[in-house]
Amino acid sequence: MSEPHCMTAPSGLVETEAAEAPSALAILLIQFALAVGGFGIGTGEFVIMGLLPDVASTYHVTIPQAGHVITAYALGVVIGAPIIAVLSARLRRKTLLLGLMTVFAIGNILSALAPDYWSFTALRFLTGLPHGAYFGVAALVAASLVPAHRRARAVGRVMLGLTIATLIGTPIATFLGQLLSWRAAFMLVGLIGALTVGLIWWFQPRDAARKGMSIRRELGAFGRVQVWLALAVAASGFGGMFAIFSYIAKTTTDVAQMPVSSVAFVLALFGVGMNVGNVVGSRLADISLRGTIFGMLAFNVVVMTGFSLTAESPFMLCLGAFLTGCGFAACPAVQTRLMDVAGDAQTLAAASTHSAFNMANALGAWLGGVVIAAGFGYAATGYVGAALSVLGLGVFALSVSIEDKQKAR
Repeated sequence: MSEPHCMTAPSGLVETEAAEAPSALAILLIQFALAVGGFGIGTGEFVIMGLLPDVASTYHVTIPQAGHVITAYALGVVIGAPIIAVLSARLRRKTLLLGLMTVFAIGNILSALAPDYWSFTALRFLTGLPHGAYFGVAALVAASLVPAHRRARAVGRVMLGLTIATLIGTPIATFLGQLLSWRAAFMLVGLIGALTVGLIWWFQPRDAARKGMSIRRELGAFGRVQVWLALAVAASGFGGMFAIFSYIAKTTTDVAQMPVSSVAFVLALFGVGMNVGNVVGSRLADISLRGTIFGMLAFNVVVMTGFSLTAESPFMLCLGAFLTGCGFAACPAVQTRLMDVAGDAQTLAAASTHSAFNMANALGAWLGGVVIAAGFGYAATGYVGAALSVLGLGVFALSVSIEDKQKAR
């Protein structure tokens, strides 16, 4: 296949070695294969949250100690994304994706077999290493196969695997883990990773070697102000979603006075919102990238403030959970924005997006915990989210202002 002729983003192209551009069906199959990998990663990342008591019981540790394995995985994502992107600068993208998903599959299978707490924690860290790099490279591959005005939708299709995981994959894996053993859940995730390896190997064409790429060139991304600003938008703007999501169970039972059995329903609404946001947001981003980012961050400010004000109402809590999930609509836009401002250091910038998202996870959960510990209650996490979204709006406004002044010169 020849290089897709419509794609204009610099250095983000997958140069294939055949004579013809891929057909529409071939492109969909490639996107499907990449999305299956996202589904496996999303399931593996979130399933542990519902199985912490089982893990703690197996290894005879407290639940807070067991929670350190979540931190270990997130740390692996933050560290692994930029390092892998830099060291793999010259690799073919198909080869890189196969390697990343192989590590993910093996890491989860070994996690299921871990004999003690410390080995399990170490394996979760190692399994997190390919997370960000996989999503970054997958986004670049998907975007390179379509015309420029459809890039965000292509990225959204890859991210759809992650959002569907929150709605279907995680509940199924959690149920399997509770029914059989938490080890069975991680074995299932490992098998999804192995399936992804097969799908990518079968459907994705072999791309050309990436000539001219080097570690120094990839590191050049960190010399670009716009890359840092885009990462800051992701780290701050998405922190609010995680501030609310991290404590949504206690907000449901303690603030809205809903039964424990309703927590799963509220989480499902959040997952539905993420999927709706991903589909709608990716289409909006192809129409106006700036407008989508500005609009969704402003949307989050309103929704999250309303969440805090109305959380005592079961109906409004459910609506708030759904709308908070819809805030994920900014994700494809931010990912595409990074691809635009990264110049010829595409892989590092795209992979680092997911380091920023995990920083948002940590920041949102931490600040949410701070306001709860200060006595403001679980509903106050919405105010935290709104404040972080305002911060994201400010950072993005600064980014656009600098960009416009540079263009004017």
